[in-house]
Amino acid sequence: MANASLTPSPGTLHVVATPIGNLADLTDRARAILAAVDLVACEDTRTTGALLTRLGLHRPLTAYHDHNETDAADKIADQLVAGKSVALVTDAGTPAISDPGFRLVRACRRRGLPVVPVPGPSALTAALSASGLPTNAFFFAGFLPPKSAARLAFLERYRDFPHTLALYESCHRIEKFAAEIVSTLGPTRVICLAREVTKLHETFLIGPAAEVQVRLAAGSRKGEFTVLIAPADFNL
Repeated sequence: MANASLTPSPGTLHVVATPIGNLADLTDRARAILAAVDLVACEDTRTTGALLTRLGLHRPLTAYHDHNETDAADKIADQLVAGKSVALVTDAGTPAISDPGFRLVRACRRRGLPVVPVPGPSALTAALSASGLPTNAFFFAGFLPPKSAARLAFLERYRDFPHTLALYESCHRIEKFAAEIVSTLGPTRVICLAREVTKLHETFLIGPAAEVQVRLAAGSRKGEFTVLIAPADFNL
């Protein structure tokens, strides 16, 4: 008997997670859905087009990103109403998790359209699972504002938060953010900086914040970072 979960349903939005670095992490189900949907809504048509080409797939693409989310969400929802099957993807990882997707999913829910998750890679859960920091509960804050004052205010507000804090940071601000963690939360606060997770140069820097700051400065800072901050009373 054929596996129905591998066949996209008409009028359904499929939220499809794609690899964050290692192409082998794409699930069989994600590949099957991407191969058969009527339309793929993606953050960058060039990035997703290249992914589909590597997979030997060719599907119609439409751009859905931060700058056109509101209008595109309604247009894509209209196509779902017309009976089209749509896969929503981002450049890497799980849509709507600090990536475009929320407004489209909300538009579908408001219209009573079915939304089906096709789970897979996520930098957040991958970093948490391999960090050694507490994972029984955590608070994910996504990307903090670029201004230093806002980041310092966040760190001060959550200084005594009883669970792990999880954030994303760019290579352009990671050194400054590491320094802000040391100055605000102290040099002994345990943190994890996970860089290029699942890629060739995957790196985990884990330990007291001041020591991690030194190791960060001595190594490569290319790529995206997942930052984890342990509770104040945690020791490795």
